[in-house]
Amino acid sequence: MIELYSWATPNGHKIHIMLEETGLAYSVHGVDIGRGDQFEPGFLAISPNNRVPAIVDTEGPDGKPISIFESGAILLYLAEKTGEFLPKDARARYEVIQWLMFQMGNIGPMLGQAHHFRTYAPDKIDYAINRYTNEARRLYGVVDKRLTDRPFFAGEYSIADMAIFPWLRSWERQGVNIDDYPQLKRWFDAIAARPAVQRGVQVLSAQSRPGPMDEKAKEILFGARQYARR
Repeated sequence: MIELYSWATPNGHKIHIMLEETGLAYSVHGVDIGRGDQFEPGFLAISPNNRVPAIVDTEGPDGKPISIFESGAILLYLAEKTGEFLPKDARARYEVIQWLMFQMGNIGPMLGQAHHFRTYAPDKIDYAINRYTNEARRLYGVVDKRLTDRPFFAGEYSIADMAIFPWLRSWERQGVNIDDYPQLKRWFDAIAARPAVQRGVQVLSAQSRPGPMDEKAKEILFGARQYARR
């Protein structure tokens, strides 16, 4: 059984999608990051960087429980556990891994900054907004070019696609027009049509707070509590 500790965020949705695609049995534990659940000692014990998602596999590789944090590491673990969505051939495997790392090192951090400065920052800083909006558009261009002659990032559908897709669902908030990237749009629509993806992005969505983020949640996510030493 996979014990999933997550929230309805792009990084959370990566794992929700993978679990739905593989059919692994899992139990969901909501970590309300706007309420501060990510700072609870029980969660920090399995995710010391106080970020969602994290998992505990009650039947780890040696038959004993194992906990894993960082969404990219979780995707690799689940792919290896199930033998799905990560090729065994070395060349094909590293095609997937490099695009997974592209998401972890570029798509997530840069688009996350675009979200922050365009939507959440208390002061509208033109330099920051322009920097991260332009970087978002550059990254969309990289994705669009990659998908020119292939249906998915590494040829066949893989954990790389699952990692990138959730971050591009908020393209409007990133200052991007998805229609300007036709190959990306074709890929996006194909991923969005998958039943497991549709189920995955609904996980914990009902529990997430609708509407604008309130000031208390902003303080928890972006204020002094976030930066306290633990």
